[in-house]
Amino acid sequence: MYFYFIVALQAFCIYHLVKNRREYYWVFLIIFLPLIGCIIYLITQVYNKKDAEKVSSEIVSIINPTKKIKDLEKKLEFVETFQNHVNLAGAYYEIGDYEKAIKQYETVLDTDHQYDFYVISSLVASYYKIEDFNAVVRYAKQILNHPEFKKSKTQFLYGLALQKIGEDEAAEAQLKAIDVRYSNYEERLVLAKFLMAKNKTEEAKDILNEIFAESKNMTKTNKNKYRATITEVEKLIQEF
Repeated sequence: MYFYFIVALQAFCIYHLVKNRREYYWVFLIIFLPLIGCIIYLITQVYNKKDAEKVSSEIVSIINPTKKIKDLEKKLEFVETFQNHVNLAGAYYEIGDYEKAIKQYETVLDTDHQYDFYVISSLVASYYKIEDFNAVVRYAKQILNHPEFKKSKTQFLYGLALQKIGEDEAAEAQLKAIDVRYSNYEERLVLAKFLMAKNKTEEAKDILNEIFAESKNMTKTNKNKYRATITEVEKLIQEF
């Protein structure tokens, strides 16, 4: 049991550092000093009181990734509700089973929830994952006027999908909408690359310079989180 606990703990720490773009030297500490390395990583990079339950839950999910799915499937069989469908869809999405996630989300798009922002945003994300860009555009258009759509991840995916289907002008308008100072660093980097591809070099350069300037005032946490993005921004600036 101790062995499996250590392996699960290592897996969680490595998953966390990759997801949050921590420095990769942590990998060596976690692998070669399993218990001590994991404890140091959790204390310095992960743990706070608010995250304690989340950490425990994610470790259990790593040990048995299908347990959450099975529990939610049983719950849905027992009582079929909007929230139970949505919870199961979210769990499918987490493990990368986007087709099943889509099926669950679309099940609840009835008369009462046909314009539910969360569900439609989740469908946009799910369809983008399977590269059905026409479906992304179709669903995104249903919530264009929703107050939460503007400057959201959903709007960003909508812009990318428009680009994929050849509607570059519309795509540019949507992608520019997420160009917000001191946020959306990854999305703004994508926008800069989009503009560079369209030979709008000066606009792209302005965005890159803004991100670089903002990076100087980032908290330590954000510097670690966006390290790869900032590095790429610096590289692109040097290429001008």
